[in-house]
Amino acid sequence: MRYLAVKTAVVLAAAWGKGLKEARRRPDRGDISITTVIIWVAAIGGAIAIAGTIAAVVAKYNGKLSGI
Repeated sequence: MRYLAVKTAVVLAAAWGKGLKEARRRPDRGDISITTVIIWVAAIGGAIAIAGTIAAVVAKYNGKLSGI
């Protein structure tokens, strides 16, 4: 689980850096709207919550799932 969190953080940092580089290269693109930021934060938070829930359920029932 920790590996997934670290990998996600690295990918997000790389994407953020790429976006900043593009904004410096093309300053006429305008600012990102606060609504877009809220939607992205909610989507990422939801994805993390779903992944955490799935990991918790798999960890809890790992022994029972091995016979499937």
